[in-house]
Amino acid sequence: MKRLIKRIPIVGPLILRAYRRLPGHSAPRSGPFPGSKEYWEARYASGGDSGTGSHAQLAAFKAEVLNAFVTQHDVRSVIEFGCGDGSQLALASYPRYLGLDVSETVVARCRQLFASDPSKTFALMSDYRGEGAELTLSLDVIYHLVEDDVFDDYMRKLFAASSRYVIVYSSDTDANAAPDADTDYSGAYIRQREFSKWVRLQAPAWTLIEHIPNRYPHKGDDREGSFADFFIYEKR
Repeated sequence: MKRLIKRIPIVGPLILRAYRRLPGHSAPRSGPFPGSKEYWEARYASGGDSGTGSHAQLAAFKAEVLNAFVTQHDVRSVIEFGCGDGSQLALASYPRYLGLDVSETVVARCRQLFASDPSKTFALMSDYRGEGAELTLSLDVIYHLVEDDVFDDYMRKLFAASSRYVIVYSSDTDANAAPDADTDYSGAYIRQREFSKWVRLQAPAWTLIEHIPNRYPHKGDDREGSFADFFIYEKR
């Protein structure tokens, strides 16, 4: 049975300041911000990971929700737009999976990590050719799409690729903190967006059927909580 849960406002600025200072989330400190694609390639190439949201209790929470949804709705195929380093995926149970990312380094890393699992394949976003799936995923990605054209292109691909469901795990607010003085990038690799407004205007065939608040809401430490919630959309 469908159930529509009222969206709960999410507070952004104080959370973002704490988020930027967390190990694993710090942007490189020299030069101008190179762009979101270049930032993530540099981060992974230098040994960085996908961040605290893909580990410990936050990763377990996400896996619990996603695995239950896939089982309950008999989802046979999944595409994730922004697969990251594979830490979250290691907890997933998907019959067939395609992971896409902008980083050559992390795609190669995932191919090696899951080389023995034929149900999982990986590709660069630049090599995406319109493949489809019953479910598409966006996990901890949208608030890193700082350029408007990148955000719009990503959202169009995310919704066009799915035949049944789209699950977004993100904040849903336009509230952003003022730049930090302690990093040259000024936190430029984070830009919160009220993405649900884009969906209402640009993807009207999709209905929000469930909002799942985070079991571990942010309380000042990104290792313990997150400002992201689950938003589950179904195609009418």
